[in-house]
Amino acid sequence: MRRVQKPGDIDIVPAGMDGSWEDDADCHILRLSLHPSLLNRVAEDLGRDAGKIELLPRFQVRDARIEGIGRAVKADLEADTPSDPLFIELLANALAVRLIESASGRFPAPDHHGEPKLSERQLRVLTEYIETNLDQKLQLADLAMVAGVSVTRLKTLFRNSTGSPVHQYVIRRRVEYARALMATTRMLASEIALAAGFAHQSHMASTMRRLLGQTPGEIVRQASEF
Repeated sequence: MRRVQKPGDIDIVPAGMDGSWEDDADCHILRLSLHPSLLNRVAEDLGRDAGKIELLPRFQVRDARIEGIGRAVKADLEADTPSDPLFIELLANALAVRLIESASGRFPAPDHHGEPKLSERQLRVLTEYIETNLDQKLQLADLAMVAGVSVTRLKTLFRNSTGSPVHQYVIRRRVEYARALMATTRMLASEIALAAGFAHQSHMASTMRRLLGQTPGEIVRQASEF
């Protein structure tokens, strides 16, 4: 086939499918690959039989959700400092959900009985776990296990319960913890970054500037004035 590509065109190519293409002009393509084990796990979380879900080759698909996920991945790849790994896990999980939905032709029905949420106990146990493990690389599977829900359900339940996506909540708690350490201790900035779970000092600084509008230096100077 011969076609004209436009920004936002999506090709879905199942694993193991042979093919080749030739471009008439320079172009940029973002290629996202998902491991079959992720699709199988998400299908199980959704109550679907992974063996009966068939991803068919589709070209020049238009899907706002898949495009949004792709743009988020692209932005993270091009960022000066990487996002929390938890964010990429959530994007991969969301992409797997969308592919399975489109393959089976089944999309989530609207909930007319109120939004499902974590129980008070589940939320308390989960947030306490996050607080005591901010210095660690928090994994989506670990958080789901602590809450006693599937990885796919965790994303929806946590947002409904707190009003914030789980990765944004974790980042905010890292920032708040780092700010508290700066105001109450004489730890080096590099030590605070590691204690709060940031990849490095510059990652902490850029995140604080984005969320608080202040640099670590400004926060320390402000604390010393009191």
